[in-house]
Amino acid sequence: MTNLARLALVLALLMGAGPARAESLRCYGAIADVGDSRVAVLYKCGPPLLRDSYCAPVFYPGGVYQIPDPYASLIAPCLATEDWVYDRGPGNLVATVRFRFGVVQSIHYGRSPP
Repeated sequence: MTNLARLALVLALLMGAGPARAESLRCYGAIADVGDSRVAVLYKCGPPLLRDSYCAPVFYPGGVYQIPDPYASLIAPCLATEDWVYDRGPGNLVATVRFRFGVVQSIHYGRSPP
C-alpha cells in the first residue's frame, strides 16, 4: 500500500469520526462543548465521577464492517477513546463526555452512551 493510499484512508476515517450531535454540558456556570480539550473540560467541570479509556475498533468509512487487524494496524490500530461520567445531582440525568484524540467528540445524557 503506498503512502498516498494510506493517507487517503486515514483522512477518510477521520472525516467519519466527527461528532454525532451538538450537545453541551453546563458545569458551575461554565459550558463544556464539543471540540473542547480534556484540560478545558476538567477546568470547567472538575474531575469526573468515573473515567474509562479503551481502544475502539476502526471501521470502513460509511459501513458497519470492521477493518481487519493486519490492515488496520498499518494505519491506526484503533481509535483511542475515553469516556468521562459526570453526576449532575438529584433530578438530572448523568452526562457522559466522549473524547477522541483528546477532544470532546460527543456529550450524551442518560445511562448508556451510543
